Amino acid sequence: MSAAMCHYGQNYQRRCEAKLAKTNRLLLLKKKLAERDLRHKRFDDTRYVVEPNVKDGKGGLRDLHSLFWIAKYAYRADGIMDVLAQGVLRDAEARRFALAQRFLWTVRCHLHFHAGRAEERLDFDAQMAIAPRIGFSDRVGMRAVERFMKRYYLAIRHVGDLTRIFCAVMETDFRKQLTFWRPDFLRVKNLDPFYIESGRVRLRENLRFRDDPLRIFKLFDIAQAYNADVHPHSLQRITRGLHSVGVKIRQDPEANALFLDILTASKNSERVLRLMNECGVLGKFLPDFGRIVAMMQFDMYHSYTVDEHTLKAIGILQAIEAGDLETTAPVATEAMPEIQSRRALFVATLLHDIAKGRGGDHSILGAEVALLVCPRLGLTLEETETVSWLVRHHLLMSKTAFRYDLNDPKTIQDFAAIVQSPERLKLLLVLTVADIRAVGPNIWNGWKAALMRDLYHRCDAVLRGADPVAVALGNAGRSPVQSSDLLPASWTDSEFESHVASPLVYWTEALGSDSRGTLNWRAKFRQDDMSLLIDFRPDVKRMTELTILTADDPGLFSRIAASRRRVRILPGLDHHLRHDGTAFDVFFLQDMNNAAIELPKELEKIRVILEKPYVVNSGLKRHLILLTKTLHVSDNCQCHRVLCCPTKSAQLIQS
Repeated sequence: MSAAMCHYGQNYQRRCEAKLAKTNRLLLLKKKLAERDLRHKRFDDTRYVVEPNVKDGKGGLRDLHSLFWIAKYAYRADGIMDVLAQGVLRDAEARRFALAQRFLWTVRCHLHFHAGRAEERLDFDAQMAIAPRIGFSDRVGMRAVERFMKRYYLAIRHVGDLTRIFCAVMETDFRKQLTFWRPDFLRVKNLDPFYIESGRVRLRENLRFRDDPLRIFKLFDIAQAYNADVHPHSLQRITRGLHSVGVKIRQDPEANALFLDILTASKNSERVLRLMNECGVLGKFLPDFGRIVAMMQFDMYHSYTVDEHTLKAIGILQAIEAGDLETTAPVATEAMPEIQSRRALFVATLLHDIAKGRGGDHSILGAEVALLVCPRLGLTLEETETVSWLVRHHLLMSKTAFRYDLNDPKTIQDFAAIVQSPERLKLLLVLTVADIRAVGPNIWNGWKAALMRDLYHRCDAVLRGADPVAVALGNAGRSPVQSSDLLPASWTDSEFESHVASPLVYWTEALGSDSRGTLNWRAKFRQDDMSLLIDFRPDVKRMTELTILTADDPGLFSRIAASRRRVRILPGLDHHLRHDGTAFDVFFLQDMNNAAIELPKELEKIRVILEKPYVVNSGLKRHLILLTKTLHVSDNCQCHRVLCCPTKSAQLIQS
């Protein structure tokens, strides 16, 4: 039986080889690469997702298998030694192939063992469990799981390097092109010592990058300017001569000028910078950037590694400038052409996360790095200071918009005091939008956009001389006295005095949309001596407004928010405490499809939960005087906060 099977196997192999001998090898390679690209698109088409697919993701085991089958078919190779003998790979490259394959197989075996079944997605739980099992421990500035994932990303990047080498060698060996013609170019465009052939730029064969490393930057500059790919053969030669990118080229003014041109171009920067990163040039030229290459961010918020997030942010910046995001980011699109410090904005985007993983506040440390890097790139002193300021405060606008009460004049006043000028406000807005959108899919939403626009316009008004209190009142447009005509006729003098003594935010928010309805509703609460009153109202902004009126007590705000989560309701809310001890809570709710909640059964479900005794207890005294806007509870948010004002001084409480 065994001999028969062996004979059958040998016969089958001979038949396959005979058939393959009649097939165009490069055509097969092109089809295999097209098949690979289609598979990559199913997994976000990037190696650097924080929960990668070990088998089918970009740079995973399936890509290594594809390379092996290509080599087996094209060179009749049965193993890595045959590939070496054919000269396809050098010894060092063969070792990288073997190490990458061994590491990925090790991870996959541990992943299956951890899951107790066939599982290819390396999720956060699996990462935490596997990291110590294969020898990773915590170090200063990096946890064991982060070190493990950095090793993983470097391994799959090596797979990309090997793919490029295979393509380059096969083209050279079989003397044919792998890609279709591009109508944008002549077949050969001479840019001595480079030339573009079929849409791909390459260095002439008789020249070497290591003899003149400046050629590397000239090649990428041409690729950016002509919207051309870089030929795999040139990428192979760059990777093999990477040691030539050292101190001398880093200090070369022409190299820095070329790099700055690539970064600040009007298009194609993300693509070309990613190529530079993939072949190792970017990390060698900017060692500080090299420290964040393949660095994962172990949280449920970020979808990509730090370097990939940065490159995506640069691409989004160019999309804003081109007007491609006018619908979803209209204010940033409008502000972009008015920005004077354009170069500073692009450099700040490149450097905004440059100091992550160093064990301190990456904003402060990054601002210090910017002071060293910017002069080297050729920026002026003023541009350098602007970049450093932007890196230092790149989280300021999102924190202020999402965590603080924008109807509190002090919030706008404090924010404006840091920003100081309309130019910096525009720079910070565009950088913040690019930063948030580059975090991952579906992170940017209408709620965040509305808050950002609100903060931007309010701060802009203050910077141009408007009074912060007037800006805050502008949302409601009514003062306590102006709204007195809306008061119920049955109210006593003491009720009126209590009413007009309410905090400013009560006037700017609680009475902003429907003053008469709110006041009459509150009168009903008082007259009927009710302990809890709940009201739902669909909103024009695809949200449902939930209003709760009850007597205040410690923890009321957090208990209501917690009950909200039990019915899978999302995002912002306000809490106002009147001087008579009545808590007035306004929640703006959405379902998981970002739509208003309108079905009666869903609204009743929320009402039933809120009416439970452990949610609202009217018998306790109030302790909190003001709880401010935006306890944003969602799958992507980490900043659940309450701003407590038992005295005039505020204390920020984060959880």
